[in-house]
Amino acid sequence: MTARKYFGTDGIRGTANTPPMDAATALRLGQAAGRFFNRGNHRHRVIIGKDTRLSCYMLEGALTAGFISAGMDVMLVGPMPTPAIALLTRSMRADLGVMISASHNPYEDNGIKLFDPDGYKLSDADEAAIEALMEGDLSGGAPPARLGRASRLEDAPGRYIEAVKRTLPRDCSLEGLRVVVDCAHGAAYKVAPTVLFELGAEVVPIGVSPDGFNINRGCGSTDPGPLAELVRERRADLGIALDGDADRLVLVDERGEILDGDQILAVIAERWQAEGRLKGGAVVATVMSNMGLERHLAARGLALHRTAVGDRYVAERMRETGCNLGGEQSGHMIMSDFGTTGDGLVAALQVLALLAEERRPASEAVRRFTPLPQRLVNVRHGGHSPIRSPAVQEAIRAEEERLAGRGRLLIRESGTEPVIRIMAEAEDEALLAATLERVVGVIRRAAA
Repeated sequence: MTARKYFGTDGIRGTANTPPMDAATALRLGQAAGRFFNRGNHRHRVIIGKDTRLSCYMLEGALTAGFISAGMDVMLVGPMPTPAIALLTRSMRADLGVMISASHNPYEDNGIKLFDPDGYKLSDADEAAIEALMEGDLSGGAPPARLGRASRLEDAPGRYIEAVKRTLPRDCSLEGLRVVVDCAHGAAYKVAPTVLFELGAEVVPIGVSPDGFNINRGCGSTDPGPLAELVRERRADLGIALDGDADRLVLVDERGEILDGDQILAVIAERWQAEGRLKGGAVVATVMSNMGLERHLAARGLALHRTAVGDRYVAERMRETGCNLGGEQSGHMIMSDFGTTGDGLVAALQVLALLAEERRPASEAVRRFTPLPQRLVNVRHGGHSPIRSPAVQEAIRAEEERLAGRGRLLIRESGTEPVIRIMAEAEDEALLAATLERVVGVIRRAAA
């Protein structure tokens, strides 16, 4: 695929107020995407949501101006989870959905994710077509009589809250469960505690005081330490850590120990298989998921389909294979019976429903397998990736031969920053450490 100027693995990302995350680029994106999705003679509309970063105000205004100039009506929903934007785009028959968020990144960064009319993230082909429009002549937008309007969708939170609650059976109650939920000072800071409370749980909310700067800082799915401490202190049954846009999560059991996306996939897959709800005889995950998950599923007659890193690739493979469950080790959980993209809150409810039914501690009910030792190392480079150098390629081949049958080695370039990500896993800790030491050393020398 041809290298792209704006779009990466998950929309457009960058440092706020610096291209491509500046007002000028956002304006052009609104103009270009508005033209691309301006199909048919109906009144076109786009839904725009955001997280709680200070820079969201700037990008929201620029995108709004771009879409209006392209003849699209803009419906603003304010801070809302990414999965809510996907859901609203589809349910309200919008032509396009936009989420302004850099997910788990700090407030200095921001991003823009686009959803098609069916609520799915755009394909590579659609992103390339929009990039081509952005690079072309965008003058001569809609005539004065066809300019769009902007309005605020006041009932957006209520629509999403009710949709999330409907993912559980009507008779399911979370009464008797004490839950600590960390909203990362992000997009779910209002809706997540509300959902849990209305379903009957005793809720201890943290990370619910956004100030424009504190999103993901010392909290949320990227830093669940404070959550783990509070779970132990309050003797909670489960801790839920969302990220800045609430499309992914990690869980903390009653002992304060982390349960990552692989464990969540395993528990949902087993539950759905037992209930006859799991489709496709398989689960979809990325190349990052632990071999322990693959072996665990295989022992239960289930396959694991692997994709490139990125929840949109998981969603695409799910559509191709007919699977209704997929996700990432990082905590994106896609349940196509309920939505089109990762939804941390909906995934958490699936686990809480199990705890409410079985009345077993999370450390027993949710921890389904022992993962193989796995480590991830990031090597930063100066902008010219060394991954294709002959020395690095030879080192990769040599280590893969050593690991054959006993582990895996995955080396990839980050889609959002100048970093090489090296993931290794092996049955033996010593083998794992030796493998990483050799590969990382070669890559660092090549990067220097």
